Amino acid sequence: MLKKWLAIFKKDSLIDRAYLRSFKMLDITRSMYIEAKESLRQREENEIDLKLKETDKEVNSYEREVRRMVFKHLSVTGTANLPQGFILVSIIIDIERIGDYAKNMVELALDHPGKLHGGEFEEKIVRIEEALEDNFNLTNKCFKEGDENIALEILKKFAWVNDACDEIVEALVRKKDGDIKPGDSAALALYARWLKRINSHLRNITTSVVNPFDRIGFEPKKK
Repeated sequence: MLKKWLAIFKKDSLIDRAYLRSFKMLDITRSMYIEAKESLRQREENEIDLKLKETDKEVNSYEREVRRMVFKHLSVTGTANLPQGFILVSIIIDIERIGDYAKNMVELALDHPGKLHGGEFEEKIVRIEEALEDNFNLTNKCFKEGDENIALEILKKFAWVNDACDEIVEALVRKKDGDIKPGDSAALALYARWLKRINSHLRNITTSVVNPFDRIGFEPKKK
């Protein structure tokens, strides 16, 4: 579905600029995720690079800029181009939310003493973290190219992530690992929930490649 709109974007310099801004936003939020994850999980010290919060403000600024571009585009062209405008605004909202969760991770890292270890869930958490980084890379490629085949592969490949995050939270609530301290348990539950939300927002972006506007965020209909 998105591929059909790419040709339209290229015909309008304003909407095309907005589209390119969304690429930039996705690149920035990927870097934010990696930095936030390392701050929380791989560094002993509490001194986090607070520039990440400034980066989040940059993402917010891009979001407002894209909205203005889309609004101006629609004001000039009329309702004929509403679908691609709505799709683009929907995508940048998802991207901005990813930045918010990365910022939340940094805030958690500031409060949590030392590295956050997953206890008996460590192996599963590492697998989820690696999957998200892979998902960022594939989603970026899929979004830029508007490739429906890649989109469907991504949705299938990372379908397990949300359930895995839920399993960790449930296990923590039920105290299945009695050796985890209360503070670590709370931090891990928050972290697993944020990983799930990042994955969900990446999936929303991916569904925009194969779905019409009203079905963004839902599984594609089987043909």
